[in-house]
Amino acid sequence: MEQNEIKNNEYQAREEIRMPLIGDDAPAFVANTTMGQINFPQDFKGKWIILFSHPADFTPVCTTEFMTFASMQEDFRKLNTELVGLSIDSMYAHIAWLRTIKEKIEFKGMKNVEVMFPLIEDLKMEVAKKYGMVQPNSSTTQAVRAVFIIDEKGKVRTVLYYPSSTGRNMDEIKRLIIAMQKADREGIATPANWQPGDDVIVPPPGSCGTAKERVESKDENTYCLDWFMCFKKEKK
Repeated sequence: MEQNEIKNNEYQAREEIRMPLIGDDAPAFVANTTMGQINFPQDFKGKWIILFSHPADFTPVCTTEFMTFASMQEDFRKLNTELVGLSIDSMYAHIAWLRTIKEKIEFKGMKNVEVMFPLIEDLKMEVAKKYGMVQPNSSTTQAVRAVFIIDEKGKVRTVLYYPSSTGRNMDEIKRLIIAMQKADREGIATPANWQPGDDVIVPPPGSCGTAKERVESKDENTYCLDWFMCFKKEKK
């Protein structure tokens, strides 16, 4: 194999697995979807976005995920968050699959579920490659099960990847958005297994003097386990 051909193959492999990192601007694109053409992320300016990919239409795990996301769409909208799906399938396949979900599938009490968020047609894998959703060691023809949470400023805030055999936990995705929005709003952090209503973490002090003041504070709304680990009580 000639040297130039080797370099081209290496470049293509790198292109396929490239992905935006936390803090990066969300890669922009224009795409056709089941809800019409979208200009991403411009059309969602001022909103949070869950951009997620699935391996293929008419697959059982993906069907349960779409039904669950659709049933929670209003919950996400209350958090100023919109859903956008993607797979490397045609618009015809998307429409046929979503109609089948609405007309035939019942899962965990969910039935007659109508998917009202955009599902991107990405036959040329242009969007999937921008987001590292095509990973050759998994498949060269299907997107992996990826989730990108993008904030209202168009910045990538969370990146999640799941194996094809494992369905996503939408409650965890919702918890992530609530936690990040709270952290942005209040300048706090959330501890392990945090749930809305639990106490939150006050960022570590920047000096010895501040640490001492914090530990000795008589503020009834805060408490410290050590100088670097202080919590703020949440109102019950």
